[in-house]
Amino acid sequence: MLATVSTQSILHVSSRELIQKLRDDILRIHGFEVESTLSLDKALELALQTRYSLVLIDVDGENRVAEAEALCDAIKKEIPDQRVAYVCNYRISIASDCPDEIIRAEFNPDLLVQTLREILGDS
Repeated sequence: MLATVSTQSILHVSSRELIQKLRDDILRIHGFEVESTLSLDKALELALQTRYSLVLIDVDGENRVAEAEALCDAIKKEIPDQRVAYVCNYRISIASDCPDEIIRAEFNPDLLVQTLREILGDS
């Protein structure tokens, strides 16, 4: 059985430590409960142990797309209704059917928070 965190909980999966810390701080300041990791393996472990409102995967660079999709697929395989969003600053293929949302707001904190609230139904 999955443990449940608060109603606005986010598992943040980042590939860059600096961005991870900045984004975590921004999300916490805006009232989200955040757990984060730089490890894709740890992210899968956390997602399978705890129910989050959203898994937010940082897609940083072309090589990260395949990794993000593999993580998303693994999570969705075990928890089909888990909401997953990618956050990125460049074009992601619309052919990917894994993430529920693609957020193009990596360097715009206000837009990121606004979009997350819309996704989570808290706008």
